[in-house]
Amino acid sequence: MLSYRHSFHAGNHADVVKHIVQSLIIESLKQKDKAFVYHDTHSGAGRYDLSDDHAEKTGEYKQGIGQIWQCDDAPDALAPYLDAIRSLNDGDELRYYPGSPKVGRTLLRDQDRAMFTELHPTDFPLLLQEFRGDRQVKMFKEDGYARLKASLPPKERRGVVLIDPPYELKHEYQDVVDAIGESIERWATGTYAIWYPVVYRKNIDLITRGLEKLGIRKILQIELGVAPDSEERGMTASGMIVINPPWMLEAQMKEILPWLQSKIAPTTGHHLVEWVVPE
Repeated sequence: MLSYRHSFHAGNHADVVKHIVQSLIIESLKQKDKAFVYHDTHSGAGRYDLSDDHAEKTGEYKQGIGQIWQCDDAPDALAPYLDAIRSLNDGDELRYYPGSPKVGRTLLRDQDRAMFTELHPTDFPLLLQEFRGDRQVKMFKEDGYARLKASLPPKERRGVVLIDPPYELKHEYQDVVDAIGESIERWATGTYAIWYPVVYRKNIDLITRGLEKLGIRKILQIELGVAPDSEERGMTASGMIVINPPWMLEAQMKEILPWLQSKIAPTTGHHLVEWVVPE
């Protein structure tokens, strides 16, 4: 369909959770000197101007990153993520928010590389503009799953794949499971981070059950809710399902999520960190 535009939702509570988990995984990979790859299957535009009409129309960032980016009591593990945001902004004004490609690229070392894929005809030129001339980045205007399939296993044999489709169509939930099944056959030791929105809980159950049936071990689920589940359409929560997570990620998110909920949804929210399939 290609109708989804992330510029309406940049910096919201779902982005905050997604990019925190993303940054923690990348930081864990940096504990070893050996190079790694960061592969982003649905990249979007790279960065977003929170003063433009799209962001201002929804104002979603105000109840997301706007609540935490200058807090002085943030857990220490959030420093790389928050520094990536501050590096795009001058002083106290929050104008720009990094998409997952920008967060990832900001955290890479000289020996690491990134692969970004985006199909949207408006967002891909913006992605090109953001990273043009960057020798550590390769960009592709093609289907994210097809590019992922063609790229595995990576030459480094280390890295993380971020999968965050728009979920515009019902089959996209199954598409994620199918993509993981194919990817694990090619690269069983990679870390895969799947973002999901809770619009209807049954769709998330479809993903978790599907992954369980693949016989994969070490699947961690991380979720922040801003409202109780509902039969009414609307995102009440979001989360990340991480396959082969870094060993510290569970403990880090158990510290971070209560703090995050207290800032974003102190009375109506919930959070969880639990194993879908343990080691």
